[in-house]
Amino acid sequence: MLTGLDISTADNSHLFDNKPNSQVETRNIGGWSGYIQKYRKTGSVGEREHAIFLNMWLDKFVFCGRSAGPTSVYLSAAERLANGGRFSLGRYLLGSVYHLLHQVAEKLLLGQPIGNLGDPWWFINMWLSVHMHKRFGFNLFS
Repeated sequence: MLTGLDISTADNSHLFDNKPNSQVETRNIGGWSGYIQKYRKTGSVGEREHAIFLNMWLDKFVFCGRSAGPTSVYLSAAERLANGGRFSLGRYLLGSVYHLLHQVAEKLLLGQPIGNLGDPWWFINMWLSVHMHKRFGFNLFS
């Protein structure tokens, strides 16, 4: 609800192939800048280019992958979105947040440093900011 992402659509991901239709090069490409250089295009954008962009957007900005460079983990989901398919992206984000909280709790219980776990810290920051402002009337991050 905080992000406006769909969380109520029935999960029909089983109707789609889990394997992406196309391949993208992500290793030895020079990180995100190399990925952008390799796959940028001028002119009209087709479904493949749209899927490649959405793959970057999901990996880097929504789910915040642990690696410092591109992966193809979200390419199948990106292809679904680029083709106009609907699925409950909010559920995947919420699951990723719960996974992050579980990893942090484990590290804290074992007295280990948290380090870079990836995952959407931005979502937890946003939730805390909204919750604290509504509950106590002050902003945490201002």
